[in-house]
Amino acid sequence: MSTHKLYVIDDDEAVRRSLGLLLLSRGHAVQAFASGEAFLEGAALDEPGVAILDLRLDGLSGLQVFDALRQRASPLVVVFLSGHGDIPVAVQAVQDGAFGWLEKPCSDERLLETVEKALARAAEIATRLQARQAALALWQRLTPREMQVARLVAEGHANKRIAQLLAPIEPRTVETHRAHVFAKLALANSHELERFIREHGL
Repeated sequence: MSTHKLYVIDDDEAVRRSLGLLLLSRGHAVQAFASGEAFLEGAALDEPGVAILDLRLDGLSGLQVFDALRQRASPLVVVFLSGHGDIPVAVQAVQDGAFGWLEKPCSDERLLETVEKALARAAEIATRLQARQAALALWQRLTPREMQVARLVAEGHANKRIAQLLAPIEPRTVETHRAHVFAKLALANSHELERFIREHGL
């Protein structure tokens, strides 16, 4: 059973019911919404999960819902459901960052295979988010001055040059800050520090 949320957004009650039953039969907990507006209001948009999103909805279209998710940098993995005439639009959505699309009517096998792959992507996103949160917690242990020194060390500057850039400050003081940075972040050298700052967007 998946530990990540799985949403079905479709204005056709029969589709919501059939998809929900199919996914439940495979151990997936599903939350269904009849409109994009209800989904945007009621779903956990800031948590990793998978949204199976119909392109054609009453009210907000699937693309408008997708744009709303992108604007708030939602970690949800989006799989579009599309009719035959919507395929070019669905392909464009994938190019814009959606995980994939399923053409209506879709076989159970293809749908389940796509959902499993999307859930695997959601798990990867969750792992990255957890790593970033842990990194931010460590970073916030630094003083403002230590953060300045850390960034300059990561850029490859020597202690003497950092002292000049942050003047008035002595190279020995820079060395002390540098040691505190490595200790607080549990890093061994400037290469690890550079990677830490780059990978976590600090």
